[in-house]
This record gives sequence, C-alpha cells and structure tokens, in this order.
Amino acid sequence: VQLQASGGGLVQAGGSLRLSCTASGRTLSPFATGWFRQVPGKERDFVTTINWGGGSTSYADSVKGRFTISRDSAKNTVYLQMNSLKPEDTAVYYCAAKGSSGLSTTRFAYNYWGRGTLVTVSS
Repeated sequence: VQLQASGGGLVQAGGSLRLSCTASGRTLSPFATGWFRQVPGKERDFVTTINWGGGSTSYADSVKGRFTISRDSAKNTVYLQMNSLKPEDTAVYYCAAKGSSGLSTTRFAYNYWGRGTLVTVSS
C-alpha cells in the first residue's frame, strides 16, 4: 500500500484545513487508517484513527471536538478535517494504515506510512 498525504499549508489560528490521504496499490478496506503528527525533536504522536469497515473512530484528547476523520471508499481516501486550529497543532502530519482492522493509537501498530504534509498555524 502506498499512501499519499496532501492538503497541508499555512493557516491562521482559528482557521481550518482538510488533509487527504489517498492509497494506491490496494484498497484500504478493511484496514484501520490513522493520522499522526510530529514536530522536530519530538515523538510522532497519535492524532486520530478510523476503522474502515465500521467507521469507528478514536481521537487524541488534544484534538477532540476540533478534528474529524472520515473516509471515502470510492476514492480510497481518508480525510482529516481540522477546525479551530491552534499554533500547537503545527507539525508534519502523517497518514498511516494498519495491516489489520481494529483501532490503535500507537504508531508501532501501523505498517504503512505516507510522506508527511506540513501544517503551520500562525498566531
């Protein structure tokens, strides 16, 4: 599975961005697919994940109520809608897919990773 993330950019605090993660090579169903983010010098942190089959989701506390993950089976794409962005959301965002269904918040559970897309939130 090859994953391609896009949609990052520069936005002011309070603004919105939508990231996309498109898979090629095979369908993402029934894999769980997630988003992680990383700032220089820090660990890659869990943001959110979705179980492709049932649509179950999980979010990091820091983004609950502001970020929404969704999927489009026809496009083999997962989206991350980010609203009410804060400067602390600034990071490189990575999408990842597990080789199995079932949600996980740990990056070690994910087998496939895309190249990151940079999100910068200015204050």
